[in-house]
Amino acid sequence: MTHDLLTTLRPLLAAEAGAEAHAGAGDPADLEQAVWLRLLERLAAAGPPPDPHGWLRRAVRAEARRVRRTARRERAHDGEPAGAEPGPEALALAAARGRALRAAVRRLPGRCPRLLDALLSPRDLTYREIAGELGISQGSLGPERSRCLGCLRRLLAGEVAAR
Repeated sequence: MTHDLLTTLRPLLAAEAGAEAHAGAGDPADLEQAVWLRLLERLAAAGPPPDPHGWLRRAVRAEARRVRRTARRERAHDGEPAGAEPGPEALALAAARGRALRAAVRRLPGRCPRLLDALLSPRDLTYREIAGELGISQGSLGPERSRCLGCLRRLLAGEVAAR
């Protein structure tokens, strides 16, 4: 009975798995394998289903839904493993970028060096604190910051182009 059942269901399973996989449920072979496993578990626990063809169709759809749900939740991780400390090379590169940025900020005109230093401060100052420290109004801080960042962009673009 079991061998005949498997032989009878094989073409239907291939067709159903192919259709569901085409609809975004992953690889048809993986889907088939999961459904075969479900069927073998079912046969061991409760015997053959009363309506094998209907059971197979329902099992394929259920497995395809599970695969789609899992795929929506999973995301590829392309960085360092979670909780991993950056290596010495990454730390050295980050320090070099920080030094280059601060050197470029020091070459800016007017109040820009003081303003951007305050914005880059590890103390994480608020706009109110920065305005008080620089002696300017809090309302002029945003436009001043935009002008300074524009100057910094032009300065760095010229340096990158010169290299």
